[in-house]
Amino acid sequence: HVQLVESGGGSVQAGGSLRLSCLASGSLPSNYCMGWFRQVLGREREAVASIAMDGSTSYIDSVKGRFTISRDNAKNALYLQLNGLKPEDTAMYYCAAHAGRYCYWTSFGYWGQGTQVTVS
Repeated sequence: HVQLVESGGGSVQAGGSLRLSCLASGSLPSNYCMGWFRQVLGREREAVASIAMDGSTSYIDSVKGRFTISRDNAKNALYLQLNGLKPEDTAMYYCAAHAGRYCYWTSFGYWGQGTQVTVS
């Protein structure tokens, strides 16, 4: 069983920055992809960014150049630096993971409880 715990959400004004963190624990596979998703109440959950064990990353177009995903494999930690925040970035942000060397958006099966980001 894998546990994911997010932190770092909050309320900021447009143009501001936040840094989200996620700590993974439990029965972690030797290779696993990690990612961030977000969801607005009443809408489908949306993929934001992913990062493989080797550090290769993927982003959705709307956050490219503003968000940066990173991980510290020694600490089983995942981060998301959010810069240039816009009101449309307001959502609950979820940390997610799946076993494997590479990342696939549809393979995420482990989820955190979420951390709220509000941009006004």
